[in-house]
Amino acid sequence: MDVIKTAIPGVIVIEPKRFGDARGFFMELYRAERYAAAGIALPFVQDNFSRSARGVLRGLHLQWPNPQGKLIGVIAGRILDVMVDLRRGSPTFGRHVAVELSGENGRQLFGPRGIAHGFVVLSEQADVLYKCDSVYSPADEIVLAWNDPALGIDWPVKQPQLSPRDAAGVRLADIAQLPPYEP
Repeated sequence: MDVIKTAIPGVIVIEPKRFGDARGFFMELYRAERYAAAGIALPFVQDNFSRSARGVLRGLHLQWPNPQGKLIGVIAGRILDVMVDLRRGSPTFGRHVAVELSGENGRQLFGPRGIAHGFVVLSEQADVLYKCDSVYSPADEIVLAWNDPALGIDWPVKQPQLSPRDAAGVRLADIAQLPPYEP
């Protein structure tokens, strides 16, 4: 697999190798020792699956004080996946990385604890899988406003479909408690 560092420390793009022929292809979605060699040596304890229609935007989500690291991949369809650094003291605090993930390109995006995550669906439908290194805790969830101007995210959808929870997201300036940066 190829590992590509991004502008945010700890956020990496992973390109698993595909082995294809006339029948289709095969690829490993996850192998612990390979991901550990890439700096992702966490035990994953929860796998999630979501199916969303074109224009659905999910996020931006963060948990604190019980954070989650996430490994995101797409089985079918296309999304623009966005990770925002919300770790106090980070050299890239408030900055984001946006990467297109699709069933076709097979890319994955990893965000460590302290990174807010969200995505918007670019295809008619997208099936998204993500592994988490801690369990979901509704009491610890922070929903960051997807359209907070302080983040400068250029979403390709101007009027996304949002859940009530995501529509009520708060601006970065209004979040009192954020995780610390631990290099």
